[in-house]
Amino acid sequence: MQVKPFNLVDMLHQNVMRFPNKEAIRWKEGTYIGMSYSELWDHIRSFAHGLSRLGIGRGSKVAILAENGPKWLISDFAVLSLGAVSVPVYPTLTGKQVADILFYADVEAIIVQNAAKVKNVRWPEGVKTRIAMYGEDVPEGYLSFDELVQQGKKGNGQKHRWGWESIQRDDLATIVHTSGTTGRPKGAMLSHGNILSNIEQILHYVPVNHEDTNLSFLPLSHIFERTAGHFAPMYVGGTIAYAESLEQVPANLLEVKPTAITSVPRLFEKIYSRVMEQAASGSRLKQHIFLWALKVGAEKCRYTEQGYGYPIPFRVQLQSLLADKLVFSAIRQKTGGNLRLLVSGGAALDAKISRFFAQIGMPVVEGYGMTECSPIVACNPLLRIKPGTVGRPLPLTEVDLADDGELLVKSPSVMIGYYNQPEETAKTIVNGWLHTGDIVQMDQEGYIRIVDRKKSIFVLSTGKNVAPQPVESTLCTSRFIHQAALIGNKRKYVSALIVPDYDSLIQYARANGWSSKTRRELAHSKLAHDLIRDEMSRLLRDFASFEQPKKFTLLEEEFSIEKGELTPTLKIRLKKIEENYAREIALMYEEALEEEPSASQEPDSGEYTGSAEVAAARQTSSSESRKPGATTMNPSSFNWVSALASAIIFARVIFNPKVLAGIAIGVIAGILVQYLW
Repeated sequence: MQVKPFNLVDMLHQNVMRFPNKEAIRWKEGTYIGMSYSELWDHIRSFAHGLSRLGIGRGSKVAILAENGPKWLISDFAVLSLGAVSVPVYPTLTGKQVADILFYADVEAIIVQNAAKVKNVRWPEGVKTRIAMYGEDVPEGYLSFDELVQQGKKGNGQKHRWGWESIQRDDLATIVHTSGTTGRPKGAMLSHGNILSNIEQILHYVPVNHEDTNLSFLPLSHIFERTAGHFAPMYVGGTIAYAESLEQVPANLLEVKPTAITSVPRLFEKIYSRVMEQAASGSRLKQHIFLWALKVGAEKCRYTEQGYGYPIPFRVQLQSLLADKLVFSAIRQKTGGNLRLLVSGGAALDAKISRFFAQIGMPVVEGYGMTECSPIVACNPLLRIKPGTVGRPLPLTEVDLADDGELLVKSPSVMIGYYNQPEETAKTIVNGWLHTGDIVQMDQEGYIRIVDRKKSIFVLSTGKNVAPQPVESTLCTSRFIHQAALIGNKRKYVSALIVPDYDSLIQYARANGWSSKTRRELAHSKLAHDLIRDEMSRLLRDFASFEQPKKFTLLEEEFSIEKGELTPTLKIRLKKIEENYAREIALMYEEALEEEPSASQEPDSGEYTGSAEVAAARQTSSSESRKPGATTMNPSSFNWVSALASAIIFARVIFNPKVLAGIAIGVIAGILVQYLW
């Protein structure tokens, strides 16, 4: 039985002792290669000794600015083993943002992927040491990572000087900066115990084990990936495989065949959109079989959602086996075929997408957290997922609601405080309760549903409160919508800036004979606007009329980190978006000044709520933009498919040789019994 580790390095060391020859990490150099736990430990020890020779020791602040890879993990554990403090920095930040973090965190050394990553950084005076992970020619002013490892090997025999055994759970491990949606990032101080307790709590709901292989692609500078996809696999003795890049994740899934991944909702939205797109483009028979399979999956989920061991009718089990054979197994094969744990965090996952993955046999475990809580606060138990919620609070985590619905948290994983910002700490942690800044709802079973960030909710001039995040995330489930930002604070109605998924839109335009085929043409195309209007009407029909955008503008360019419109964790910075698109926003409201509804009126027929305008747009779209004979998936035509499937199942069961032999034996036994009686 594994003993609870007393620090993060001891956590790794225990598995080095348990699984010395087991593969700990994998990465790609032409093909995927690996490193065992014992080899990994030797590299960490050597690099730690190399850092020690530079004067890095207890309390030193060492930044890591690099893409995910084996040297990131080695650097992190080497720094922690010296009692030093690792300060992860997003590789996507601007030079000024990087310099600010280094200055305010009192960083004295930095480990970078290569010099090109930080060419625009003006180094604060306190940064005395710069180490480059990669690059044949190390630039002047940098030390080579590999050379430090070689130098450190010379001191490997002096194990007593390493000293990681003296580090305790209460010691500071890392300073992780918040994403900064509303201001300058703050450095959350997390101890070894904060992170360890969070992992130990997570394992109660998400049973990761030493046989799991995790594909790592979210940035390790994000505490979600660092805890769930970096430290947690090392806690249980699993294997971490590093993706080459976000763009290569689909290919790497097939190469690695992982059993677990941690991701933000966008990946699951993309998979969902592609599957639905491929299904819609298939023959009428394939569409019917696909929709029948989803119906069977949904019926099975109604039983499995009741809890582990809840009985499933024999008929549903048989139909589920056939649906899996005909449809779902092929979908799973495109993700490697072995995925059993899919964890989503960082933003709300649309309930429809959660249900879809459950129906195809790949349930997504959605959780919620924040940097200040190391980071996970709540999570859906794998055996009791409730779509549309972020699950229950983790064990040992207390939650409460403030008068305005803000979630308050008390847990052993709550941070020590913000580095050198006692006033901000006092505002955030009051009487031991962490004020999350998130407005939530809780049901009778303790499941939490996130409404939105407290600071994100805006008030219309009509007095209505609007939470933009649920609307934005729902819009992004469309295969034609990549990004969405709602506008409306202190205005009479909601509008939206929409970034289409141009790959899907261009493909659709070509297939349907549109003259508009470039981004610029599509952004100003009436057919494209009609299509997006239809999508908005379809997706938002369950939202209140005042929450639905009355006007929208299609943008040619994506929101980006470089333009300051997104945080490093891809959350929207609305203030910057409103600055960058002030003209487009003004036009959406100036064009409607004379037709704005009064506070006491329902929105007029210009809203996307299934009105005559939408009906006309659908008619236009149907007559002008769709191919003759094109088919759409209609869930009402399942009956004959279900009957066919049942007949196939019945035939397979009845004409199975073993079944026929059993029937024959039964008949003979019956005759003998009758004769003897």
